[in-house]
Amino acid sequence: MASAVTTKKLLDMKKKGEKITVLTAYDHPFAQMADEAGVNVLLVGDSLGMAVQGEATTLGVTMDEMIYHTRIVAKGARTAMVVGDMPFMSYQSARSEALINAGRFLKEAGASGVKLEGGALVADTIAAMTQAGIPVMAHIGLTPQSVHQMGGFRVQRDRERLMEDARRVESAGAFSVVLEGIPADISAAITKSISIPTIGIGAGPDCDGQVLVIHDMLGLNGGHVPKFVKQYAQLRQNAMDGLRAYVEEVASGAFPSEEHCY
Repeated sequence: MASAVTTKKLLDMKKKGEKITVLTAYDHPFAQMADEAGVNVLLVGDSLGMAVQGEATTLGVTMDEMIYHTRIVAKGARTAMVVGDMPFMSYQSARSEALINAGRFLKEAGASGVKLEGGALVADTIAAMTQAGIPVMAHIGLTPQSVHQMGGFRVQRDRERLMEDARRVESAGAFSVVLEGIPADISAAITKSISIPTIGIGAGPDCDGQVLVIHDMLGLNGGHVPKFVKQYAQLRQNAMDGLRAYVEEVASGAFPSEEHCY
């Protein structure tokens, strides 16, 4: 059995040039499968608001919902590192509240770290968390919790600000940083300029690792597929085929047959 993934393991992977695989997970069965497949980090993202709850944004996800989903994901992870996403307004209002909420992910949910959005503006909060023994994954670029402030889901191109954000979260003690919706050349420059791993989503191939929403990459959701997503399976179509067959067989009386009866 492989050893558990830790912050040190991720840093060693960057130093060796080994790519880091990250996927979102929101429940026990998919966590088990991703872990068994060799995914390094399972991120219990507040993206569950959109991927699981059917919301238009991530803003309505609560701390209690995040703790619940993180706990059931952690039960399915044997080697992957589990990181819980701090939802909107769980860390922005007061540093003491941020520390309490971050601590809940480790104490109640079994996570090994937390993720929070923002660069220089949250550097002091990141520092407080790391000083309290809470590993922090930062997140810069397109930050979905700021979707209204940004005017929508827009690619972020301010190179100077993004470089400064990356340097500040590194200095604050973050063990890695997600780069979202950033042109590939800027992501490459950030990756070269900092010592902690960069995890890209819509940020090009030169990041130290990649993250996707599991529902997107497995083809579970219908509708629009973002440009940065590659679908590795079409599970929605497979599921629909099975569901329709079940409906037809129950309606016709073909199920249950003799082999399914006691």
